Amino acid sequence: MKKKLIQAFVQIIVVLLILSSPLLIVNYRKQINEKRIEKEEPWKGVITLWDFPRLNVKTGSRYGWILDKIKKFERENPGVYIEFKPIDWKKGTTQLEEAVKTGRYPDIAPIAADFNYMKKGILEPLDNYFTKEEKNKFKCQALRAVTYNGKMWGVPFMMTTYVMYLNLDLFIERGVEPPIDGNWTYEEFVEKMKMLTWDSDNDGEIDHYGFNSFIKPNYYNVWGIILSDGADIIDENSGEYVFYGDKALKGLNKLIDLKYKYKVTPEDFGILNENEAWEMFYKKKNVAVYPTGTWALRVLENLKNKGEGFEFTVANYPIGDMRLPVSLNNSVSAYGIFKQEDEAKLKMCVKFLKYITQEKYQRELEDLGVFPVKTGITDLYMYDNKVKRIENSLSYTKIIPRHEKWKEIDRILQSQIKLALIGEKSSKEALDDAKKQIQKLYINDN
Repeated sequence: MKKKLIQAFVQIIVVLLILSSPLLIVNYRKQINEKRIEKEEPWKGVITLWDFPRLNVKTGSRYGWILDKIKKFERENPGVYIEFKPIDWKKGTTQLEEAVKTGRYPDIAPIAADFNYMKKGILEPLDNYFTKEEKNKFKCQALRAVTYNGKMWGVPFMMTTYVMYLNLDLFIERGVEPPIDGNWTYEEFVEKMKMLTWDSDNDGEIDHYGFNSFIKPNYYNVWGIILSDGADIIDENSGEYVFYGDKALKGLNKLIDLKYKYKVTPEDFGILNENEAWEMFYKKKNVAVYPTGTWALRVLENLKNKGEGFEFTVANYPIGDMRLPVSLNNSVSAYGIFKQEDEAKLKMCVKFLKYITQEKYQRELEDLGVFPVKTGITDLYMYDNKVKRIENSLSYTKIIPRHEKWKEIDRILQSQIKLALIGEKSSKEALDDAKKQIQKLYINDN
């Protein structure tokens, strides 16, 4: 009897061992993996980063924001070094394009919202490195800007737009009321611009103007007027060029009429370059309304605080047939990671981009005159009506069309608009000629 009990006990033990062996093996492997992870050192090495200047008006630094983040990240990640190369707005785009052609591109660059880079397949898709919760922290339009074919190709880090800046000193001097809540119709805008165009010294020549700007590829200062009646440039569904119908003609005429019909601009509107037009507004102070990017907000505030500027406010573009203000802009800036051979290095690049886009650093964007791409940061501009108005206008911003030939299309369009502005062509001729040239691009592409 005793022998049978011992045999039964042994059999039970054997059965239990057999049943539990998979669990023991899994647990053993888990312990081995944990030890391996503990021993595995984080990646160390050099990450190359190219970036454009981001002016901090308070300090005057052009690259200080990113350099500060680099220094802090390196301190928290010993053995990781970010090799930074500053590029400027004039030559930087060309430098990046050449780098891609030669295959000598950096690890990280601010090109992830550029459709051409997404489409070329030279960027790392980042979906596997961001949880759903992490993605949801980005504003929809920011995430949309870095998404193509359902994949996330970069990390947004700031947003901007175009608005109209108003010299309130001139408005007050002429007894002109600025638009209520920053909104005005085109007709209201024109009437105010007429009152703000005058001869200040009675010498028989107009020397103060209601409105001024410039025309240049990749700059969309005047497009809030041109698109105010609902015209599109590229059809989102078909990808076809469509900026030639009645809406396009009406919008372009609104811009041309400011110069020739209503005479509220300088005679050389359309000829003036960016610096000349900006100088008339901020330095000579003989232009009442000037459209430009959000960067100008802190510049104008700084000048005013030093006693060199003027009282100002911001307004939306004049409302047309769309019944809402509109602006055109490549409004989202985002960093992309070029293709990597080392998975560990790629993860470190992602870690760096997550680091610089955390909430506390998003709040610092206020000093750069730009806006966060993360949701939930609602108290940043609570007591600054001008900035809050600009932030609200982000919802009216149209992103420049996603088209692989956009740079060529933009160059042709801006050139033809300029010819219409300087009187060498009618608005209709400019649109017709632009259509012909752009359609040739489509034919050559096929």
